[in-house]
Amino acid sequence: MNVAFIPVRGGSKSIPLKNIKEFCGKPLVYWTVNAACECAYIDKVYVATDSVQIKGAIQSFRKAMGEIGSKIMIIDRSAESSTDTASTEFAMLEFAGKYDFDNIVLIQATSPLLTGADLSNGFDVFQSPDTDSVLSVVKQKRFHWGVDQSGIAAPTNYDVFHRPRRQEFEGYFVENGAFYITSKKNLIESGNRVSGKIRISEMPENTFFEIDEPDDWVVLETLMQNKLRDNRCDKRKHIKMLLTDCDGCLTDGGMYYSEHGDEMKKFNTRDGMGVSILKEHGIITGIITGESVELNIRRAEKLKLDIIEVGCKDKLAKIRELCNIYHITMEEIVYIGDDLNDLEVVESVGFGCCPADAALPVQAVADYVAKAKGGEGVLREVVDLLFEER
Repeated sequence: MNVAFIPVRGGSKSIPLKNIKEFCGKPLVYWTVNAACECAYIDKVYVATDSVQIKGAIQSFRKAMGEIGSKIMIIDRSAESSTDTASTEFAMLEFAGKYDFDNIVLIQATSPLLTGADLSNGFDVFQSPDTDSVLSVVKQKRFHWGVDQSGIAAPTNYDVFHRPRRQEFEGYFVENGAFYITSKKNLIESGNRVSGKIRISEMPENTFFEIDEPDDWVVLETLMQNKLRDNRCDKRKHIKMLLTDCDGCLTDGGMYYSEHGDEMKKFNTRDGMGVSILKEHGIITGIITGESVELNIRRAEKLKLDIIEVGCKDKLAKIRELCNIYHITMEEIVYIGDDLNDLEVVESVGFGCCPADAALPVQAVADYVAKAKGGEGVLREVVDLLFEER
């Protein structure tokens, strides 16, 4: 059995409670926990902490992650292993003495750019013959200098009279601290995170950074924002259809009644302009809602949507049917949903979105969580995002 071990203390000095400080919209520790859960090689993800607050944050996002979150195990980290002077190896050995596993990957929560694919690559290397341990590295191409006792400097990795061009310079590997893989046997025998015959698993150069100081936070959050934006851009390239739920997305989910008992709902006019923009770009538009309410139909007709599906009990099946009718794929669809009956669709389409106040499980699987709440122009926000830098 392969396990991930993620030690997170509550006593960070430079950035108080940094492991649960919001990083790109989620607690910092979420990103590495999610990466571990996405790695098919990893059977269980143990998060060891001494902090009640950190436990609460992890429990919250574990619940929102759905089935994939079932891998997460929150365990206590002893006071002895949580001090400023205690080594990570001390915590690993403490863990090894209490839990059964074959191999362990130590993951540092301060490396949020880590992905499930990076971890899978690491385990691929770990399965190589004559391999006892694997550590993550990045390649750098910088010229190193050393200084002797008399203060004279000299290069250590190149000839100053034959200065190589960057593209011709082989460079060197630097440990980036993201992950370390070894067996339980080697961990206990060596008392170290890596030992024996050690191999490397290369990660992208920008993953060199770890969060230790406030300046690191700024740099890494910018890198992550760029990465998330690029991921969204890739998914948005071939969109041909936008579908949305109605109540809780186009409306605020509230039911209003006049003094005469007439039912009313509040829609946002900005969404109407969003639909117009979609039509100008030749994108098919529609609503799919479980309710069969006259107000919803009237609003859809006013917007001149191409598809109006009301009273729909199986939204995913209906969307697959629409794919056949319009000769498109699920990857070419944007869907906006807010509640549990939208969860499967948000997961299945090419670009799943939800309002800021959507159910937590929906937020956890969405490609984009809007800043706007339901009824506040969510569709327009998504449309603006679709055509940003397109």
